[in-house]
Amino acid sequence: MTATPAKVPESADVPAPGPAPAPPPIHASGQHRRLLTRRDRITLGLMAGLPTLLHVTLVWLTALASVALAFTTWDGIGFDSIRWVGLQNFEQLFTSNPQFWPAVEHNVIWFVVLILLPTPFGLFLAVQLDKRIRFSRVYQTAFFLPVVMSLAVIGFVWQLVYNPDTGLINSVIGANEPGHYIDWIGDPDLNLWAVLVAASWRHTGYMMILYLAGLKSVDPALREASALDGANEWQTFRNVVFPTLRPTNTVVLVVTIIEALRAFDLVFVFNKGAQGTELLSILVTNNIIGESSRIGYGSAIAVVLLVISLAVIIPYLIATFRKERRV
Repeated sequence: MTATPAKVPESADVPAPGPAPAPPPIHASGQHRRLLTRRDRITLGLMAGLPTLLHVTLVWLTALASVALAFTTWDGIGFDSIRWVGLQNFEQLFTSNPQFWPAVEHNVIWFVVLILLPTPFGLFLAVQLDKRIRFSRVYQTAFFLPVVMSLAVIGFVWQLVYNPDTGLINSVIGANEPGHYIDWIGDPDLNLWAVLVAASWRHTGYMMILYLAGLKSVDPALREASALDGANEWQTFRNVVFPTLRPTNTVVLVVTIIEALRAFDLVFVFNKGAQGTELLSILVTNNIIGESSRIGYGSAIAVVLLVISLAVIIPYLIATFRKERRV
């Protein structure tokens, strides 16, 4: 006994077969035509090759050249004047340079101030703006404006604020009269802290944007559950919201360390890194492009700065890659 196939009712909707995909075009020779023409390949090669070439030349080759020159002595005039000295530059740097350790101390102070003052204040601003208050966009723009400004421009602005004769601060506190001047830029006991105020003013907006982005990624259900449990606003932030900002805190820490290490423009505009504002970046510049070029010695300072930076960046990259693999 053979089974007869069931008939499909005429009223049933049977999907019509779609059009078959068109086969790739074929040349007369029988080969598939390439999707990219020769002109397209040349254009893509230029778009990808030129930036790569510039990056390798201006970043990697210069960094490797600095590492190599750190073990030499060179006045910058003719390649035949390069002399190999081994670790002599580093030995002089660590033992007989009176500006090196103060510069390291100032970089550390720079980091401590940025992590203790503008970073919490930027978090506070981000929390307030995350409440969707009125004119929040205006406030975000106002606080973030210093971040998009050039550090050189910020230095010139704060120079006007700190001017001992016509500056805003001395005019407000009455210290702009002869005999009562406060030299915020020239006094070695004040100038570093004066520069740090300007740097903190800019860094606050940077931290605000980073934390605001982190707060936007917090699941609203967590806050609702915390409110149902009877937690107030501070308890919700401390026990629920802030722990979820751990990835943002890592980024903030790395960014702050890098900002403290690469600080240069602001200090150079203020007083060229002299009289109490020495930084490692300033020492590199003074030795390489100063009146008496010591390119090998300046490169040794740059290598120290590079090693410190890599000690921070490499663990961050390792942690990031491990996290991506888990996901």
